[in-house]
Amino acid sequence: MEMQELLNEINALAKKKKENGLTEAEQKRQKELYAIYLKGFRQQVKARLDNVDVTYPDGTVKSLKDAMKKK
Repeated sequence: MEMQELLNEINALAKKKKENGLTEAEQKRQKELYAIYLKGFRQQVKARLDNVDVTYPDGTVKSLKDAMKKK
């Protein structure tokens, strides 16, 4: 499922919940969609952070992952 389709369905269920309430099946579906969305969001953030480099004042460059490792 594409992210925009996922968000549209999440938003539709949220609106219905606010207006009329949800059935048990709809509540279950909403939880599943939230889990899928959060998983995708976390993957995107991790991928972005994996591509970040830290430049130190002495000119050395390390990946963020290596820079965060404890010595």
